[in-house]
Amino acid sequence: MTPHTSPFCHSPIRATLFTPPALPPRSACDMPPEITGDPSMADYAFPHRHLLGIEGLNRLDIETLLELGDKYVELNRQRVKHAGTLNGQTLVNLFFENSTRTQGSFEIAGRRLGADVVTMPIATSSVKKGETLIDTAMTLNAMRPDLLVIRHPSSGAVKLLSRKVDCAVINAGDGTHEHPTQALLDALTIRRRVGDIGGLKIAICGDILHSRVARSNVACLNILGAEVRLIAPRTLTPPGAADWGAKIFTDMRAGLKGCDVVMMLRLQQERMDGAYLPSAREYFHFWGLDEEKLSHAKPTAFVMHPGPMNRGVEIESGIADHKTRSLITEQVEMGVAVRMAVLETLAKNAPEIGLATGTATATATGTATGTTTGTTTGPGIGVKTR
Repeated sequence: MTPHTSPFCHSPIRATLFTPPALPPRSACDMPPEITGDPSMADYAFPHRHLLGIEGLNRLDIETLLELGDKYVELNRQRVKHAGTLNGQTLVNLFFENSTRTQGSFEIAGRRLGADVVTMPIATSSVKKGETLIDTAMTLNAMRPDLLVIRHPSSGAVKLLSRKVDCAVINAGDGTHEHPTQALLDALTIRRRVGDIGGLKIAICGDILHSRVARSNVACLNILGAEVRLIAPRTLTPPGAADWGAKIFTDMRAGLKGCDVVMMLRLQQERMDGAYLPSAREYFHFWGLDEEKLSHAKPTAFVMHPGPMNRGVEIESGIADHKTRSLITEQVEMGVAVRMAVLETLAKNAPEIGLATGTATATATGTATGTTTGTTTGPGIGVKTR
């Protein structure tokens, strides 16, 4: 039976107060000459001081983090899950938005690497007394943390803060802009189940307009060679989405045809300032994932969701809990491993910290300088320090 047409399928796109810049598609031709071909990852020096987004990374940057994350998956499945890579270093989590999975996994990742982990309680912090983001950054910087993980409701806030501190900064989600570690963990989840991501057809479905996960995933999956499709009602499709390097669909069944992976997104009603949808029931009828819609994808297609899920709105419970097709709990597991890889890699790029064979010396003014030599390793892959 041919499904009837939604009464709001052709409604105009709503304007938002802020539209983050589109992420351009990446390809092998965008990569520096020295990293094309088949170089050894063990000899590759990860060049970035911070992880603010997928934008700015090349394929080898991503593959380096995924390879190290893959090793940490195996470590995390052992009875003893401790690696002393970050012994003596301090990780600060600064979350201006609620979080369960991301904040919890960064805390676990830091502790498993041996770091001293501090999660700042924003609800009872000086932010509630009127302290600005810049003042907060300067206060934290004076405490000399080594790694700072930040989630903030404003796009661009994490990049601004990274300019005010001396430590490595990791973006745990900024507004509707980016969420790079989510994209990396999604890529690792897919790669461990399917193998090479190149050539896969991957659909991202739902609230694309407000999704930082969608933006980071489109960029990451394009770099890794996947064919990315975005499926959403017109009211939840961002202006300029066609320039991201993905195919745009408003019809769920047409967009899912032949897909290898179906990635659902949460309806972010807390970011919606108007009537984007008539009702949750209407949304599920046209864009919620059920058995009938999923049948248009490949019979072996996997289902993903970054969480938290709204069951019966974005996804049917039977699909979310499917024992063989759902990768949702695996995504959570991969999140810890990927964040361990990111923390270790950025810590090694800190010039002021002595690691492994390095030393730290204090000057008369109270500053510290560190030197590192050779290559330090995680549980099976080396990332050369700079």
